Amino acid sequence: MTEQKGEQTGQTEGERDGASGGSSASVQVVDNPEKGRFELRDGDDVIGVAAYALVPGGGADQRERVVFFHTEVRPEYEGQGLAARLASYALDRTVESGRAIVALCPYIKAYVTRHPEPYAAHLVAPTPAGVKAAERASAG
Repeated sequence: MTEQKGEQTGQTEGERDGASGGSSASVQVVDNPEKGRFELRDGDDVIGVAAYALVPGGGADQRERVVFFHTEVRPEYEGQGLAARLASYALDRTVESGRAIVALCPYIKAYVTRHPEPYAAHLVAPTPAGVKAAERASAG
């Protein structure tokens, strides 16, 4: 079994008052490298994902790259800030691992734009190999 590191997410007063889909306090964020995705989990239920593909570095930057290509949260969990927590966790783990970030996913791209520190320094442009790896991962 793969070791999965997670993070318990906090809950604001507004989230406790009327948020649908369960309590965000029970939601954990974990990396599931076997499936190529970071997951939001409410108990055993996967309620959101940030899907990625790993590709070797290229050119002057030889770091391995994490190509983020799809992020989503189930509708009943929207409006609780969970997508932002998922993105933050995924990007933090990528930076901590020494890998570069490739943001093909519109949500991840927007998140990095809104939160340039510390992520912008680790952002690299997509390469044809990265795009192909993302296409293969999304089809599988």
